[in-house]
Amino acid sequence: MAAVSPWWSPARHADRRPFLTARGRIQAALRGFFDGHDFIEVDPAALQVSPGNEAHLHAFSTQATGPDGFSYPMHLHTSPEFACKKLLAAGERRISCFAHVWRNRERGPLHHPEFTMLEWYRAGETYERLMEDCAAMLGLAAEAAGAKMLSWRGESCDPHAEPERLSLAEAFDHFAGIDLLASVSADGETDRDHLAAAMRASGLRVAEDDGWADLFSRVLVEKIEPKLGFGRATILYGYPVSEAALARRSAAEPRTAERFELYACGVELANAFGELTDPAEQRRRFEIEMAEKQRIYGETYPIDEDFLAALNLMPEASGAALGFDRLVMLAAGARRIEEVLWAPVAELPQTQGRR
Repeated sequence: MAAVSPWWSPARHADRRPFLTARGRIQAALRGFFDGHDFIEVDPAALQVSPGNEAHLHAFSTQATGPDGFSYPMHLHTSPEFACKKLLAAGERRISCFAHVWRNRERGPLHHPEFTMLEWYRAGETYERLMEDCAAMLGLAAEAAGAKMLSWRGESCDPHAEPERLSLAEAFDHFAGIDLLASVSADGETDRDHLAAAMRASGLRVAEDDGWADLFSRVLVEKIEPKLGFGRATILYGYPVSEAALARRSAAEPRTAERFELYACGVELANAFGELTDPAEQRRRFEIEMAEKQRIYGETYPIDEDFLAALNLMPEASGAALGFDRLVMLAAGARRIEEVLWAPVAELPQTQGRR
């Protein structure tokens, strides 16, 4: 088999260049959107005490050595979220950033070890306002790329159509025949055996060592996500509290949290929260996530105490994180994420890889 030419070969670069120039136009259009809505663009540091505290996110880590010669661990962030929320605590009201972020153990058509996350935050505004932002950005991205439709793998999505809004409970019922919230108590506790029984009744695989979160993710990945965002975008909202990460509990349905994800052409583009500002509850969630990470992977990341302290001052807010490279892919018609990155990270040859 002939070797694939490197991204820097003139012929391959010429093939990628239309995607890359579209990337610049899309970024300029989105910056214009934020400027027009009185946002300030910020530039948080990538090197952090904690890279994030979600069980299945894996960081790139290093050592920082001080003038005294002593070293201590540091991590490249998996999201600029902690730093952005500290800026909200400091008094900023509307902020946005195009941040390079790093996630280990991730590579594929839609994943890259280093990628660009577009994040924005609105103090004093609800997460429904972010849904409107997401809808507007789809249209702006397509127009900047000169595309009438978003597309990927032969599927298309009208970027100007009003996105469908679908709750997790509705999606589980419609696509899997499962009553999701029947396995969640009023205080947010989950019933693994109840969900497992419902999945078996629907013909879905259940392993003995699967926890509730594993089962939830299997239904979501296998039955729901492949059906979202065709013809028009889908906003999937109302995640169970146990899947809330940094989102606050919903006042309308306390078994769920103010979290939504945006999908187009079956691709997850954005993840948004009505932000949790209770430091005690946030610490509890971080500790649960790190215990799960220790159980599965045998490692943990430190909790950013500075971030938890900032939550005491942070105002009510909503925030969203959008995979900018993925949006460029869909707007420009690229097939793989490397096609929209100016200089992709070199791949580790399989013969050199270590387990």
